[in-house]
Amino acid sequence: MVFFPHHMIINAFIARPAPQKCDTRADEGDHMTPTMPALVLNGPGDVHLAEKPIPTPGPGEVVLAVEATTVCGTDLRIISGDKTTGVHPGVTLGHEIAGRIASLGEGVEGLAVGQQATVSIVVSCGICRACLTGREHLCSHCELIGYGIDGGLAPWLCILARAVSHGNVIPVATEMPATRLALAEPLSCVLNGHRRHGGVNPGETVVIIGGGAIGLLHTQLNLACGAGQVILCEKHADRRDRAAAMGAVTTCPDGLREVVAEHTGGYGADLVIVAIGRNELAEDSLDLAAPGGRVSWFAGFPKGSTATITPNTVHYQELTVSGGSNARRADVHRAVEMLGRGDIEESSIVTHTFGLSQWTEAVDAVHGHTGVKIAIDPRC
Repeated sequence: MVFFPHHMIINAFIARPAPQKCDTRADEGDHMTPTMPALVLNGPGDVHLAEKPIPTPGPGEVVLAVEATTVCGTDLRIISGDKTTGVHPGVTLGHEIAGRIASLGEGVEGLAVGQQATVSIVVSCGICRACLTGREHLCSHCELIGYGIDGGLAPWLCILARAVSHGNVIPVATEMPATRLALAEPLSCVLNGHRRHGGVNPGETVVIIGGGAIGLLHTQLNLACGAGQVILCEKHADRRDRAAAMGAVTTCPDGLREVVAEHTGGYGADLVIVAIGRNELAEDSLDLAAPGGRVSWFAGFPKGSTATITPNTVHYQELTVSGGSNARRADVHRAVEMLGRGDIEESSIVTHTFGLSQWTEAVDAVHGHTGVKIAIDPRC
């Protein structure tokens, strides 16, 4: 992984004036355009705090005052250059966003200033075959907020009119901590994967490989949906302890096969979810599944990589293998509803919060597996 230099000038930003009209020129009083700090990607390994104009909404646009943005492994891959598809140099990073509507552009209806809200990050075209069949997250021409469109690692975020018109700004019915609402994006992806593999039936055994934020979200979701037992495999003891407190059986990678055999009478798991993007897990996950079972390759694998599998395992055991990528707006709505009801508990997942001025420490914490999910508060 490529690392970026830490010896950068970091501008702390604590006070947040109201969004105002921005102009790239000085006015007659020689007052410069109001700016804000934003975590900007210039290229692989080149990330720094830069000053960008405080946005004002144009017709059809919405400006969010960002209250929390959580950091995920994909952000590390974008920063290092391991992920480049759909990523544009100069973009403000951050796609797991919680905020509050600060201002509305002309013509925006159904939203109100002051509402707590999150955003569905998939900005789709609405007219391609995928969009027309209800799969806007697989849009042929989609752009993603925090990848190719400015994201939430800045105090304010302007949601483009085409996203607003598609319903990507999603207000909450029940106020909640910002660090909980920021989980709507990863939870929506988990819900999409859950739908793709057919969910879980009461009493089934679920194996989850990986105990990071995604693995713990899968754990809570499957237990809430009636799984008989969830077996979570994770090498870090702290994360195993968090999963155990949720009600999961936990094990280290070296003991996974034995634990699954012990808890299923040697039959295997009804559902196996791969929440770590390691190629060898493609074959391992097939071996852990029971006859007629389902396997979800949920995690993204390294771009261009290949894996060796035994196809007869799928054939003779009649396994169903599925993937899951991003989420639909409907998934984000459901995630917000679940978080609002407290169906998913965030305090064991979002373990640390840093200010935007501490972004290097936040990224190091993610890379070093400190806690589980790291949040950044762009207001400080």
